[in-house]
Amino acid sequence: MSLLSPFRRSLRNELALLFVVIVALSFAVVFFYVVPQLESRLEVQQLSDLERVTATSSRTLEGAMRRGVPADELDEVVRGVADASDAKVTVLGVQKSEPPGARPRFYAISDSSVDRRVVADWILAERAVTGAGGRVVSGLGRRQGVNSAQAARQLSYFGRPNWVALYSRDLEDVAQAVSLVSRRILVAFALALVVAMIGSYLIAGPVTRRVRRLEEAARTVAGGGSVEPLPEDGEDELGRLTRAFNEMQEQLSRVDRARREFIANASHELRTPIFSLGGFVELLLDEDLDPEVRDEFLTAMRGQVERLQKLSVDLLDLSRMDAGALDLRTESVDLGRLVREVAGEFAPAAARHGSPLELAVPEEPVCALCDRTRVTQIVRIFLDNALRHTPQGTPAGVGVGSERGVASVTVTDAGPGVEPGAGEQLFERFYTGDAVSGSGLGLAIARELADRMAGDIRLRAEAGSTAFVLSLPTTDEADQLVEPRPEELVDSGREPVSASRPAPR
Repeated sequence: MSLLSPFRRSLRNELALLFVVIVALSFAVVFFYVVPQLESRLEVQQLSDLERVTATSSRTLEGAMRRGVPADELDEVVRGVADASDAKVTVLGVQKSEPPGARPRFYAISDSSVDRRVVADWILAERAVTGAGGRVVSGLGRRQGVNSAQAARQLSYFGRPNWVALYSRDLEDVAQAVSLVSRRILVAFALALVVAMIGSYLIAGPVTRRVRRLEEAARTVAGGGSVEPLPEDGEDELGRLTRAFNEMQEQLSRVDRARREFIANASHELRTPIFSLGGFVELLLDEDLDPEVRDEFLTAMRGQVERLQKLSVDLLDLSRMDAGALDLRTESVDLGRLVREVAGEFAPAAARHGSPLELAVPEEPVCALCDRTRVTQIVRIFLDNALRHTPQGTPAGVGVGSERGVASVTVTDAGPGVEPGAGEQLFERFYTGDAVSGSGLGLAIARELADRMAGDIRLRAEAGSTAFVLSLPTTDEADQLVEPRPEELVDSGREPVSASRPAPR
């Protein structure tokens, strides 16, 4: 086994590495930005403190120099000032420059310490004499390998700069403090890396287990199998992903069941007319039939062929809708005109059935926003069902109306009605009532088409009467339309089917 196998690419290892990198970057920022800033600020603070001390304590030296104290007493004063200011103090005398304008010369008068590590910056003394005007001048420097902060102020006598007080403070304490902080940061960095690695493995463990569980379930589903719903532990992203996976699996199960049922039902519906046609063909070929029987067989065969044609068209529409390939052309359609055209198509069939079509269509246009071809298809489905269920000699009604921004087409029949509890089943694919011919696809297609046009189909059923209502959104020009008044239809002696109010969608 390879030594690198425990570190193979995985989510857990990547999360652990990510934690370590984040911690390392954080400490790198602290170490390479904060530490130098800390050192710089400490040095500036020391220099500022030295300037303050120089401004106050140098007046003591100036007073002693003016009084002309002896050299030994001056040394005592300088040492006392140095102890009070925590700095090395050097007093320099200023020689008169010859010729005038030449750089001044300095000579040492007193020094508070014999420590030679901090060397007085005589250039700073020159700045204090030539341009400071009695103010304190300061600076940071490194002389003979030692970092120091220095400040200088001229000491005047009768308005002349006769002396200069130089204050020097060793910054070794600052370097030691920064070094200590750096070491502590490095130790904390090492401990943080260990904690980050251990913590990341502990935190990443449950996450990777949940991801692995999702991966295995997805592979099972992709292979055609099924799994139990995964536990939805948590409201985080993985929890929502698990919930979405469970919903996807449930939807796939429903789609798969619908697909199997669709294939089984379609096979059954296709097999019946095909076997019937095959039987009629054999009878026509094998037996000596008289013309009347032959005509009867041919009529029956034509009916089966028409049934096959209608079934094939319905199946094609369903497949297009399921695939999302059904194109709809939305436009403003006058439903009254459309209903008159479709009723004219069904007039011969209604006459053969002995069921006259009674229209309740207003003179004013009732405009709806829809696809003309698909609304025509829905009305044809309604009328075909009405003529199939209406007893011979009983009229079927078709009405058009609009109310509150909703246009409606209502088709009624005087059939036996719908069994209790079977209202929604009528719109399921391949569902047919007892002793009813047809494929059971028409109403399912009609509802699907209505939904895609932002419409709705409702069923109103009672004993001896059934009505299907198609509701569609109206267009702007249809908002002001008025439905036909009920009293206008009283003379016909029938119920005005168009006066029904569509249910709010």
